[in-house]
Amino acid sequence: MSFQGKTAFITGASRGIGKAIALKLASEGANVIVAAKSVEENPKLGGTKFSAANEIEAVGGKALAVQCDIRFEEQIQAAVSKGVETFGGIDILINNASAIFLTSTEHTEAKRFDLMHDINVRGTFLVCKNCIPHLRKGQNPHILNLSPPLNMNLKWFSNHLAYTLSKYNMTMIALGLSAELKKDRIAANTLWPRTTIATAAVQNLLGGEALINMSRTVDILADAAYHILKKSSATCTGNTFLDEEVLATEGITDLEKYSVVKGAKLYRDLFLD
Repeated sequence: MSFQGKTAFITGASRGIGKAIALKLASEGANVIVAAKSVEENPKLGGTKFSAANEIEAVGGKALAVQCDIRFEEQIQAAVSKGVETFGGIDILINNASAIFLTSTEHTEAKRFDLMHDINVRGTFLVCKNCIPHLRKGQNPHILNLSPPLNMNLKWFSNHLAYTLSKYNMTMIALGLSAELKKDRIAANTLWPRTTIATAAVQNLLGGEALINMSRTVDILADAAYHILKKSSATCTGNTFLDEEVLATEGITDLEKYSVVKGAKLYRDLFLD
C-alpha cells in the first residue's frame, strides 16, 4: 500500500511520537495535517506545529499546520475542514495527543482528572467522530490510537487509576470503532511500545535522564505505525499492537538501533506485565 498522495490527520504532531510518525509517512509521500496547540516553543518540550510542518516538507511530504486543542470540538471541526479543503480528504487518523499524571486517587486533583479525560477520552472520541465521514471516502482508511492493550492486572489500577482509566478508554474507542466501521472497511487499531520511549513526558514527568537512557527512540513507533498502516484496512482491524511484535512480523528483530544508549538495559513500559 503506497502512501503517495494520502493524507494523515495526526494529533499532537508537533513533537515526539506524533511528529516521528508524521515524518515517516511524509518520507513516503504522504500529506500531513499537523493538528497541535504549540505556536511558541516551550524549552522543556521542544517544537511547534510550524517547525514540525517544516520538517515534514523537508523530507518530501506536504504539511498543513492547524491550531487544534482537541478539548474543543469547534477546533477539531475547523482543523478537519481546513485539512480536507487543502488536501481533498483524510485517509489516516493518528490519535496521539495525550495527557499523563501518574498520581494515586487521593492525590489526583479534579482538574488533572478532567484534563486527562478531556484529551485522552473525549478528545479522541470527537476527533474520530469528525474524521469518520472523510475516512469513509479515503483510500485504505485507518484509525490508529496510541494506547495500550487492556491489561486487567490490578497493579495497573492501584497506583494511577485516573490515567489508567483514560488510556484504556482510548483503546476501547478503537476496539468499538473496529466493529462499528468494519462495514465501511475503516480499520481501527492501537499501538503501544514494549519499552519506554524517549519523550518529553519521560524526561520531565516520569524518570528524567536516567529513564531516557533506558528507553528507545520514537522511531520504533514510527516504523511500527508505518507497517500497520500499509495493511489492508478491510482485514487489519480490532488489534492492540505492540511495536516489537509488529516489527517481528516484518522480519525485523534486531532493535538495537532504536536504543537511546546502545546496549543499555531497557525499561518495560506501563500496562505490560
